[in-house]
Amino acid sequence: MGINYSVSLPHLPQSPVPSPQSPVTNMQANTNQFSWFQVPEDIKNLLILAAQTWENTSESEKYIQQALAKTGENTDVLVAAYRFFYYKNNYSLALQTTTKLLDKIKEIENLPDDWEQLKPILVNRKEDPQIRLYLNAYAASGLVLAKLGAIEQAKEISAKVKEIDEKHDFGAGILLDILTRPAEEDD
Repeated sequence: MGINYSVSLPHLPQSPVPSPQSPVTNMQANTNQFSWFQVPEDIKNLLILAAQTWENTSESEKYIQQALAKTGENTDVLVAAYRFFYYKNNYSLALQTTTKLLDKIKEIENLPDDWEQLKPILVNRKEDPQIRLYLNAYAASGLVLAKLGAIEQAKEISAKVKEIDEKHDFGAGILLDILTRPAEEDD
C-alpha cells in the first residue's frame, strides 16, 4: 500500500491554465479576462488555447510548450506551465518547470545557493511576492518529488520550508507529516 499524497497543491498564483477543479468552460474566453496576467497578448492566447483544449493533452501541451518557448523564463508562464503539467500528472515536466522557476527567482533576487545563507533571507522577506513565489515553488517541488518517489528529497525540502512557514501558508508541514507518518499495518 502506497502513501496517499492527497494534499492541497501549494498555492502558486492563478493563471489562465485551469486546474481540474476550475476548467475553462467558456470557449470564447478572451485575454481581457486575464488582464492581471502580465504577459504579451499572443502568450495569453496560447495559454487560453491550452485551457480550451484541456481534454486533448497533446494539443494543449503543444500550446504550453509554445508559450514557454516564446517567453523563455517568464515567471508567470512558468507558473502556468507548472500547474498544467502537475494537473496533467506529468510530474517530470512539473519538476523541470518548478526548477526553472526557482532558478529564475534566484537570479532575479540574487539569492544564494547555500541553504544556511538562503534561510535568513527567506525568513526576513517571506512576505515579498517574489520570495513567497519562491517558497511556494520550493514546496511544490517537494510535493512533485514525492509523487515521483524521491521521498528523502521531498522530506528534506518539506522540512526546510516548514522551518520558515509558521503560518502553514506553503503546505510543507502537511506534506512532511504525511511523508514521515509511520506505515499503517495491514491486518
